[in-house]
Amino acid sequence: MSATLMWFKSSYSSNDGPDCVEVALAPATVHVRDSKDKDRARLTVGEASWTEFVEFAAHSA
Repeated sequence: MSATLMWFKSSYSSNDGPDCVEVALAPATVHVRDSKDKDRARLTVGEASWTEFVEFAAHSA
């Protein structure tokens, strides 16, 4: 990827927990990585898939 991604995590997550993820938005894709191991492989999904996942998670909580 040539552009630098701007990573963020939820304001609900703390720096103490072992199970946080960070997200970066790019044109047409969303990137997800482990906040505690940033050098590991990332998950990249399309915008539509990410939107569907977030909507599902919001209604399942």
